[in-house]
Amino acid sequence: MGLKRAVYERELLRLQTELVKLQEWVRTEGARLVVVFEGRDAAGKGGTIKRVSEHLNPRVARVAALPKPTDRERGQWYFQRYVEHLPAAGEIVLFDRSWYNRAGVEHVMGFCTPAEHQRFLRQCPVFERMLVEDGILLRKYWFSVSDAVQEERFRRRTEDPLRRWKLSPMDLESLTRWEAYSRAKDEMLVHTDTQDCPWYVVESDDKRSARLNMIAHLLSSVPYEEVALPSLVLPPRPPSTGYVRPPKDLQKAVPDHAATLADTP
Repeated sequence: MGLKRAVYERELLRLQTELVKLQEWVRTEGARLVVVFEGRDAAGKGGTIKRVSEHLNPRVARVAALPKPTDRERGQWYFQRYVEHLPAAGEIVLFDRSWYNRAGVEHVMGFCTPAEHQRFLRQCPVFERMLVEDGILLRKYWFSVSDAVQEERFRRRTEDPLRRWKLSPMDLESLTRWEAYSRAKDEMLVHTDTQDCPWYVVESDDKRSARLNMIAHLLSSVPYEEVALPSLVLPPRPPSTGYVRPPKDLQKAVPDHAATLADTP
């Protein structure tokens, strides 16, 4: 049985309050934080990213969810297009999928050659070591979901008009290639779960627990401190200088749709 909603929401709010403190520490200290979210389709990455970023300043913390590469990007060094999305001093970047596309979907679906896949596995630890040596705080989370739960989540998406957009033909293909994705993930971990840049696995059959566990771990892994913020005092409103607002009927108002719902049972 999963967490009760009241318990979940109370702890989520506490953790999100700490995330705001972490953000202020990153901003004032000029730190650079990269968080990589990877895992199977429907494993809960998007929902967790939403909760992490929900109360953060988008000028400090942003989500990088790159589309498929352009023809020009395909002719670049593989990691090149990801480098331009790395944070500058005082920034946080949350990668909703990342350079690990090559170790997963590109490899399994044949979108890269075996040679390109092997080159990625060799270069990735070196690339990440360079990031860490340059001072970037890199955290990598793999969201693990069972085949039964994944299939049930896919089924619910097909029936929910608000989440139908989350389901693509590529997602459905992952159902029939479960073992291929499992082998690809295992090989990826062998090469890229390093002492400098370890992977942290988030069990996500229970979405609420997964979100809390991931956020709590992230907070525990960064040596942030609460930053003293300047006190803010609202200034007194100055006296009127005679301004008169123009009549409202001179402006184009949005129709009061809400008023039509007043008597709706």
